[in-house]
Amino acid sequence: MRRLRALAFIAISLILFASLASGQQPVHRIGVLSVGGNPEVMQAFTEGLRERGYVVGRNLRVEHRYSEGRTEQIPSLVAELVAFDPEVIVAQTSPNVVAVRAAAPNIPLVFVDVGDAVVIGLVKSLRRPGGNMTGIVSVPDGLLGKQLQLLKELVPQASRIAVLVNPTNPGYQRGKPQLLESGRLLGVELLIVEASMPDQLETAFETAHTQGAEAIQIPGDPLIITHSAKVVGLAARYRLPAMYFGRAHVVRDGGLIRYGPAPSDLWRRAAAYVDKILKGERPGDLPVEEPTRFNLVVNLKTAAALGITIPPSILAQADELIE
Repeated sequence: MRRLRALAFIAISLILFASLASGQQPVHRIGVLSVGGNPEVMQAFTEGLRERGYVVGRNLRVEHRYSEGRTEQIPSLVAELVAFDPEVIVAQTSPNVVAVRAAAPNIPLVFVDVGDAVVIGLVKSLRRPGGNMTGIVSVPDGLLGKQLQLLKELVPQASRIAVLVNPTNPGYQRGKPQLLESGRLLGVELLIVEASMPDQLETAFETAHTQGAEAIQIPGDPLIITHSAKVVGLAARYRLPAMYFGRAHVVRDGGLIRYGPAPSDLWRRAAAYVDKILKGERPGDLPVEEPTRFNLVVNLKTAAALGITIPPSILAQADELIE
């Protein structure tokens, strides 16, 4: 009898211990609204969380939604994430971030891959964001000038370079002065061509071609991300060597060259923000960060199709060469 009582006591103790242990390991909930399901960046995000002790299926649930350029569906995607009742939402690109903030202002928000967060009105300042969001911007000062410099280095004979911009993008007006100054310093004339809708892209490229552009710079914008294959195809049709912002434009869709932040690094750093917020820190007290790692990717096949010989200086800087 005493033995049975002892075993029962041990069993109850183990159950209580397991209950206490499980109480110390709550299952956190994170919502993610990204442009698309890029496996590489999602893996970086997951690994960043795992490095901080969060494992999906053990103490973490992550609900993903992908806007994929369907701006009209963003509100319904956000509503689905809000219904999941997440403790934190991670959102990529300005349209997704703005939609999340409008629908769920009380849920802490970490943004990834947005332009100028201050100009867009997401935060008060990079150092002290205020409000209920923080994150990583993707277009630091000097990036557009560096892209233009590399494009000129790739096509040294170019004296007129087009720049494809979306006039509705709030970051455009902020970046325009530094871009024009970079063009002046490089001795090239910049031709601004605009597109804010998919059906305006072809007109923009035709205008660049008609005005004698010898290359084109294509900054990051949700419109370009969504219609990447079309943009790359237009650059090929008009035989315009193009500098892109996103890696997928070159690696996946066959664009010529890209220089920009390393996407995986941005998402891995987003995991650090999530960890801090889950541990009780306020988003508005966490400074917004800028990219620290940049990648130069060159598509050698596309260069050959355009009759371009890649200069040794570009080859020496390239992080990735696409055969």
